[in-house]
Amino acid sequence: MNLEVKRRSLLKGLLIACIVSTAIHFTDNYLYIEKYPQPSWITSSSIYISWIIWTVIGLTGYWLYRRDRFWLAYLCLATYSFCGLDSLGHYLYGAMSEFSIKMHFFIVTDGLTGLAVLGFTLWSGLVLREQFREYEI
Repeated sequence: MNLEVKRRSLLKGLLIACIVSTAIHFTDNYLYIEKYPQPSWITSSSIYISWIIWTVIGLTGYWLYRRDRFWLAYLCLATYSFCGLDSLGHYLYGAMSEFSIKMHFFIVTDGLTGLAVLGFTLWSGLVLREQFREYEI
């Protein structure tokens, strides 16, 4: 298996992990919205709508990455990473003791998977510099 295929497989795995993690957490947040410390402007409908939008952006990023459209892929993937990273924002609105162990697990898992997607994006762009393959003749 060549390196390009391995990188695509890695990205695919990270995206699947992030999609599954955020789907579980966002569903829990949707079902138990009154138990999660969060800003008052967060509503049940905003939770699932934002998850759908972010997931479409992430999948678009993967699609663009597979087609070597790296700059747009990086933009989408970095944006999508905040689907997981923003879950850490719950901690800005409540004391640690206000969260159940389940909530902590979902929030931390989202944060880690979001960080992994962002890390891959930065590694691809800043270390591997894959985006410059777009311009090779």
